[in-house]
Amino acid sequence: MCLGVPGKVLETYETNGMRMGKVDFGGVVKESCLVYLPDVAVGDYVIVHVGFAISKMDEEEAQQTMKMLTELDGLSSAAPADCEP
Repeated sequence: MCLGVPGKVLETYETNGMRMGKVDFGGVVKESCLVYLPDVAVGDYVIVHVGFAISKMDEEEAQQTMKMLTELDGLSSAAPADCEP
């Protein structure tokens, strides 16, 4: 299963001729490649998969998705120790 994670673009720049950016994933900031989304700007929300921004999304959808992922993480920590994933 593949998972794309929503994040907010904080900064854009070029490194070795490639468009890159700093993306905030709910408090964790990571470098991501923005080459597939040339129109993305600071403040936009993107879905990142294995370090590459693959699509743009609106803020409301991004916030809902981040909330759902946080809730899922809370459920996994509440599972009994003998529960197999």
